[in-house]
Amino acid sequence: MAKGICAHLGVPLGEAYVGAFSDGETRVQIGENIRGRDVFIVNSTSPPVNDHLFELLTLIDAARRASAERVTAVLPYFGYARQDRKDKPRVSITAKLVSNLLVAAGANRVLTLDLHCGQIQGFFDIPVDHLNSEKTFVDHLLKREGKRPENMVVVSPDTGSVKRAREVANRLEAPLAIVDKRRPKENESVVMHVIGDVRDRHAIIFDDLIDTGGTLVRAADALKEKGAVDVMACATHAVLSGDAVERINNSDLNEVLFGDSIPLNPEAAASPKIRVLPFAPLIGEAIRRIHEEESISILFK
Repeated sequence: MAKGICAHLGVPLGEAYVGAFSDGETRVQIGENIRGRDVFIVNSTSPPVNDHLFELLTLIDAARRASAERVTAVLPYFGYARQDRKDKPRVSITAKLVSNLLVAAGANRVLTLDLHCGQIQGFFDIPVDHLNSEKTFVDHLLKREGKRPENMVVVSPDTGSVKRAREVANRLEAPLAIVDKRRPKENESVVMHVIGDVRDRHAIIFDDLIDTGGTLVRAADALKEKGAVDVMACATHAVLSGDAVERINNSDLNEVLFGDSIPLNPEAAASPKIRVLPFAPLIGEAIRRIHEEESISILFK
C-alpha cells in the first residue's frame, strides 16, 4: 500500500529499517534525512497486531527524534478499535489506550480508514482524519455489468452498521434492508429475520470488517431464503481470523470484496470468491491534501 500511495503522489518511498534484536526487541532506523520534513508513516495495526503497533510507535518516536516537522500516523486499519467501551466489568478500553500511546510516541495527527466506531476519533487530543471507503466501493459497483442500481438492495448485517449501509444505499439510489440478529456469546450470531424487501434483487452486504465470517455467512443464508437473486459482500478490512475463509468458500456468497488495508493471508488470496480493491489512491490523495492544507471532506462528496 505504501508503494501505491507513493506512486499516486509521484514521490519515492522513504527509507527505513524495521527489524528486531536477537532478544526479540523491536529495532527501527530511518535511513535518510527527515529534518524539518512532513513525515507520513504508513502501518496498519493488523495481525500480528502487537508487533505492528509497536513498530509504528517506535517509528514515530524515531521520526520525532530526527527533528521531523510533523509526523502523521497513517493507519489504514486501526487495531483494537472494537474495544471502545466497557461492555463487561473490569475490562480495558484498549482503543483509548492505543490512542494515548500514539500521542505519547509523538504523532501530530492520525489518518485512518473506516473505524469500527467513529467515536474513537474523540479519544485523541490531536487531529484525526477519518476516511471512509464507501465511494471506492460504489464506483466499482456502478461499473459492474448487469448490476443496475434499480436491481440492487444494500443490506446492513446488523443494526450497528445501518448508518454505513444507508450512506451506500443513498449513493446507489437503492433500497436498504437490515438483518436482525442476536449474539448469544462472543464470535457467534444467530440470524432472526430480514427487515426489508430483497426478493428478486442483487443483495450487497456492507460492513467495516469481516473477522470470523459467521455473521456474514448467516446473513447471506437469510437473504437467499428471502428470495435474493444473489448475495455479495463489501468490507473494508479483511481480518479473516480462524476458519473465516473456509466459511466464505462454502457459503451462498457469490463474491466478497475487500480493501487492501490488511494484506490477505495465502488462503484468502487463493479463494475464488475474494477480490481486493486498492485504497492507495484514496489514502494518497488524503495525504496530499493534508500536506498542502486542503480540504479532505470534499473527497467524499
